Amino acid sequence: MIETVIQQWHEHMRGKLPGGLDALLDNDVVFYSPIVFTPQRGKEITKLYLMAAGQTLPGDTQPALGNASSTSGNVKPSGGFRYTKQVLSGDTAVLEFETSVKGKYVNGVDIIRCNDAGKIVEFRVMIRPLQAINLVHRQMGEALEKMKPPA
Repeated sequence: MIETVIQQWHEHMRGKLPGGLDALLDNDVVFYSPIVFTPQRGKEITKLYLMAAGQTLPGDTQPALGNASSTSGNVKPSGGFRYTKQVLSGDTAVLEFETSVKGKYVNGVDIIRCNDAGKIVEFRVMIRPLQAINLVHRQMGEALEKMKPPA
């Protein structure tokens, strides 16, 4: 099942998945952010975090896979967001990514777990190095603040 879910995730990243995140996420999905201590529970908050991440980690959203040092055309050297590796096993996928934010290199992984219905039930993001975490933390905070409904 994880193979289908990740294929759909890549389609979503390309902007070509009908239904987008609503089609991918389980209502009870749990999101683990690299910048927030507590897990975020539920589809709506997870959608907010993933949309903010899309704004914070900019660049080419093609899920290019391959060796980061490759010049095969799979990985774009522009510094835009790209997946460089993926490991799928059972109900879990680990997708390594690279990008740059304000000229700072960002490397991380998305760990995605799905249920038997083909919905994402857990989404965990880990980022390195520390200067990237600090920068992403600031920018995610700003993006989430802009997304808040007016009080």
